[in-house]
Amino acid sequence: MNQMTLRVLPTMLLAAFSGAASAAAFQLWEQNASGLATAYAGSAAVADNASTVFFNPAGMTQLSGFQLSAGVAAVKPNFEFSNDGSSGLLGTGSNGGNAGGLAAVPNAYFSMQLTPNLYLGFGVSAPFGLATKYEDANWIGRFQAIKSEIKTINYNPSIAYKVNDKVSLGFGVNYQTINAELTSAVSALKGDDTAWGWNAGALFTLSPAMRVGVSYRSAIDYTLEGSATTAVSSTPVKASVKLPDTFILSVWQQVSDRWEAMGDLSYTNWSTLKSLDVINRNTGNQLTSETFNYEDSWRFAWGAAYKATDALKVKFGIAYDRTPVTDNDRKARVPDNDRIWFSLGGQYDAGKIGKLDLGYAYLYLKDADITQTVGASTLRGSYENSGHILGVQYSVGF
Repeated sequence: MNQMTLRVLPTMLLAAFSGAASAAAFQLWEQNASGLATAYAGSAAVADNASTVFFNPAGMTQLSGFQLSAGVAAVKPNFEFSNDGSSGLLGTGSNGGNAGGLAAVPNAYFSMQLTPNLYLGFGVSAPFGLATKYEDANWIGRFQAIKSEIKTINYNPSIAYKVNDKVSLGFGVNYQTINAELTSAVSALKGDDTAWGWNAGALFTLSPAMRVGVSYRSAIDYTLEGSATTAVSSTPVKASVKLPDTFILSVWQQVSDRWEAMGDLSYTNWSTLKSLDVINRNTGNQLTSETFNYEDSWRFAWGAAYKATDALKVKFGIAYDRTPVTDNDRKARVPDNDRIWFSLGGQYDAGKIGKLDLGYAYLYLKDADITQTVGASTLRGSYENSGHILGVQYSVGF
């Protein structure tokens, strides 16, 4: 086990997957740009490019020959704190500035039809990510948090089988890496690990104009190992964490020659994440703990696409994303709240040359109140939050 250095990956690859959270808590939905334009409505049923490997591997049966899809999303969250009665023994400080930074979330997928009924696929993505860093290291909440960073990279070989014209099934294996760093004014926790998970899905073609998709992505158990550093010492530590499983139910419908409509309901089992208990590897004693107390969350999305010309498709969507963070347990590391997605974009189909998707989403978040005590320091106030996501994707088939 290494300490914060993924020796099996180039440093540039790790940096590329340093995504900032866009969905509730630190989940990342932006696994393609074609879905971003519809707020990811119909994510497990649309299956119009190889990124279906992530959302529903059964969707590969809708793709003929060899299909390739690659893209990147730029994520810019804003977390701005306003003080309202914070207190502590060690003085005061500023509001910290904007804790949200710009991050890139790339992705790449391919699928291949082996026989009329059997398909293989592979994807590289980042299902979870967090990047918050307060601009002023001497801000009033510096004992609660300064930098919080979580990076994941997911490798996802998949297989799909077309049972008949109505039913397709898919399954995937996930090898995932995680790299985490949590700092405050008095300590820095660093650790990493690798773990395995799986995902599966089914696609039901009810008619040529309607598909229903269901998919499930398993929870992943990690035991991070690394170090806890203070001004006077560095201690080898470990911490167990279980990232949540997710279930998606989607529908896609061809309403007319020009219009498509799609919907999505997803459930994420965030209650798996209650705390991050940091254990001294030398003694077995608990050194410190980061409390989450997350609750399970839901996400609803609706979207539509309009075929303006034979080559151009215009898309839009809206989603409601319920946070797993409760008002009583909101932390400066993840000052999250419920959010609404407003998405739009388009797709240009250049025929044999391929398809280009462009999507944008504005995330409106409710103001988030916080009262967090660490030692003798209490952070009290509220956050004004928002977010922007811009994604581009190229897809081609042979």
